[in-house]
Amino acid sequence: MRDGRSELGRRGENFASRYLQKIGWRIIERNNRKKWGELDIVAVAPDKVLVFVEVKTVVGPGIEAEEQMTKSKIEKFTRAARVYAGAHEELIDDKKGWRLDVIALTKNWGNGFDVKHYENI
Repeated sequence: MRDGRSELGRRGENFASRYLQKIGWRIIERNNRKKWGELDIVAVAPDKVLVFVEVKTVVGPGIEAEEQMTKSKIEKFTRAARVYAGAHEELIDDKKGWRLDVIALTKNWGNGFDVKHYENI
């Protein structure tokens, strides 16, 4: 089962990256893994804000993808983003700063996903 979940997660992250690029985002990095956490997608939005994107993917009804963002996961996500932002200040517009987004994907009956994009969680 773990391999299936890993594959689903990888497909979801690929889909989310393409989705963001279609709406004008520039992907800086994907799957940045450090001991303090992982960042699925680091991107710059069209308004030049540095955005850290957590991608959550599920198949079918039952649990909503966004429900997987527990308090502890949000804290870990925030910590990883804070460390990355501190090490990459050149990517941050001083007036706009940076933010955390979540893209919640539910596998649909076709070849893609239904997308919910939550900004500034």
